[in-house]
Amino acid sequence: MKSMITMHIGFDDTDSPKMGCTTYVAALLVVKLHQIGASFTDYPNLIRLNPNVPWKTRGNGALCLRIRCNEELVEEIMETTIDTVEKNADLSYAGTDPGIVFFFNNIPDELRTFAKRTIQGIVKMKEALKLVKMFGAEAVGFKNGRGIIGGLAAIGETLEKDHTYEVITYRTPKNRGTPRRIQASSIREMNEKTLPLTFNNVDPETDRILITPRGPDPILYGIRGENPKAVKQAHEIVHSQEPIERWVIFRTNHGTDAHLRRINSISEIQPFNPVVVQGDLAKEPEVIPGGHVIFTIKDENGKVDCAAYEPTGTLRKVAKKLIAGDLIEAYGGVRQASSKHPVTINLEKIRILKLAPKISFFNPKCPHCSKRMKSMGKEKGFRCDKCGFRSSKLKKVAVKNKRVLKKGLYITSQRSQRHLTKPILRYGREKANAPKKMIVNWHFP
Repeated sequence: MKSMITMHIGFDDTDSPKMGCTTYVAALLVVKLHQIGASFTDYPNLIRLNPNVPWKTRGNGALCLRIRCNEELVEEIMETTIDTVEKNADLSYAGTDPGIVFFFNNIPDELRTFAKRTIQGIVKMKEALKLVKMFGAEAVGFKNGRGIIGGLAAIGETLEKDHTYEVITYRTPKNRGTPRRIQASSIREMNEKTLPLTFNNVDPETDRILITPRGPDPILYGIRGENPKAVKQAHEIVHSQEPIERWVIFRTNHGTDAHLRRINSISEIQPFNPVVVQGDLAKEPEVIPGGHVIFTIKDENGKVDCAAYEPTGTLRKVAKKLIAGDLIEAYGGVRQASSKHPVTINLEKIRILKLAPKISFFNPKCPHCSKRMKSMGKEKGFRCDKCGFRSSKLKKVAVKNKRVLKKGLYITSQRSQRHLTKPILRYGREKANAPKKMIVNWHFP
């Protein structure tokens, strides 16, 4: 009798801007691997990698399927996976370079470290291939095979700390590329009934529906939440006016801030890396054409621009009210310098640590009649138009103004939050370990 083995199947980079979705490949494989005889030890893991890499398609998500199977089924499982990826990847698109990794037994620390670096920075193919060889894994690449990096990272990120869930539903082939038909009122009802166990369903500022993508990909909608029961219940409330081909519950790093890395100094900032860095505002914020707010922070080692773009909504309004001397933490991805712009942190969050005093200066009041005096010129003193009194000794009066802003954390509006951005609803709900068991019926068919 053949022995049972643990197998981790990671894959990435199957889609393009015009078609496909790597989660859909995972949804197909869930059914196929069940039929072959594999049993799943975890929900499919949807791992969002560094959202700032310039070559991503959309959300930069990689997938990992974790299974137990009879050793004699390994070859069939590998062939099925390769065939499914090949048939569903947009190989005609120049930027689509799928990769698959098959990893056996326990996940070593080296692979966990690699995964973290892939989520928070940029890694090279040779690093991935070195790990594949070191641990006896198998990798398959199409074209330049860049997806091997994401596939390996998805295997290494085992989501043993904070994580969330997402139920994703998929459209039938004939409906893809047409407007999505879902009853909007049912989404709002779902939102009211399942908050705060689900999140980012409807933007409270604009009432815009957030669970439906806009592109030609096969996803109908995705609902994110704190546990699998919550997202499944939410899915059952939503009324789709078009058929759903299939749905799957994923376990994911969505909404966890897993991409953000705290650094000690502005001098450590590198292009394309998501960071958390502290600094004082060097000068007043500037509003540029388009309504975007730009300001500069500094520390003892350097300075960097920060941008709160118009779509960030709440965050932009907060950024506009900052003043020189405020001490903040900036959270966001680093845009590389160009001929028009310096290195810039594209803000996702701002934490105000200390508010500088806001001082206004007024001309003094006349000591004889209390009327506000007028300046006679630079360093020439003041005169009173009412009674004629003049003085070269009086100075402008400093008045401390009340600040509208409060210390604390401010996050971009829901409609512009990235997949990985932790929404305000999730603070205090962070998880410390992986689930011990799975719910029944976590996918269809």
